[in-house]
Amino acid sequence: MLQLRTLVKSTGTLELSLAEVETPAPGPGEILVRIEATPINPSDIGLLFGAADMSTAVASGTPDRPVVTASIAPAYMRAMAARVDDSMPAGNEGGGTVTAAGEGAEHLVGKKVGIIGGAMYAEYRVVRAKEAIVLPDGATAEDGASCFVNPLTALGMTETMRREGHTALVHTAAASNLGQMLNRICIKDGIALVNIVRSAEQAETLRALGATHIVDSTNAGFMEDVVAALVDTGATIAFDAIGGGKLAGQILTAMEIAINKTAKEYSRYGSAVHKQVYIYGGLNMAPTEFNRGFGMAWSMGGWLLFPFLQKIGAADAQKLRDRVAAELTTTFASHYSHRVSLAEALSLEAIAGYNKRATGEKYLIVPNAG
Repeated sequence: MLQLRTLVKSTGTLELSLAEVETPAPGPGEILVRIEATPINPSDIGLLFGAADMSTAVASGTPDRPVVTASIAPAYMRAMAARVDDSMPAGNEGGGTVTAAGEGAEHLVGKKVGIIGGAMYAEYRVVRAKEAIVLPDGATAEDGASCFVNPLTALGMTETMRREGHTALVHTAAASNLGQMLNRICIKDGIALVNIVRSAEQAETLRALGATHIVDSTNAGFMEDVVAALVDTGATIAFDAIGGGKLAGQILTAMEIAINKTAKEYSRYGSAVHKQVYIYGGLNMAPTEFNRGFGMAWSMGGWLLFPFLQKIGAADAQKLRDRVAAELTTTFASHYSHRVSLAEALSLEAIAGYNKRATGEKYLIVPNAG
């Protein structure tokens, strides 16, 4: 079978290629899935390209066995030390049809499933049956291709909000597939959500989906608009997909201003209400900048899906997965702008497209196309 591989060489070169590897056989409790759809998420791009400068990318090989190489600056090779000269598969999640099964999982043969576990940019993948989500009747592999990372991240945000004692939340890059899911969750669950977007077009996308509080970070009155939305919602926790730049600090400052609008007395240490920003993405890889204008009751840190699921335990994580399965084609529906084969995913044109990580431009690999 074909499998996409990413290799960082000790010479300071990234190499992407398609390798012919043996089709795995499922063992007891395992299933063999013919991968029919697998998305390119930002987390996948991080593994695919590492620290390479993709503006230096060069294509070679043949149309059905392309090879792409790109340079990695010496200053960044230290960060790549753990993966140097180790050819790695990629792709966090996917959807497909179970074609074979080991003992105890035979009942799944022929079923459409969504799966996770890495190495999904391939024609086939073996996973443990208990970790697959059996798709509802009528759902396609494409419906199930993104049923883990974005849906569970969106649910993880609202679950984190509740567990940490907040009642409303803020989300950036809010018109993304994930952002649209989060908006639908919050409408359904009655949670106030402040959506921060980066264009008037993105704002209109969310408005059409019923979002109430939408703030465009490119507007001159951005801070005033954020404060007004925070006064209305009382949001004191935010999830930031941008990461670099000033946005995370601006959100904390706006939260403090909103809180102080109803404060009964002045404190030189700022409000006693705890304000939290979690950075969960890196759409902007520049340093995170902020000015300490938000008192002393605040935190800024990272948030990742899999550590969160481990923290809440198997039983609660399964409840979230069950909800995703039940609302797969409604609350958790994903939309794709481009569909490419494994070989096409390594074209310079496709790489330039999905490496932009632009809202509204999500790529889906179809490994068994044709």
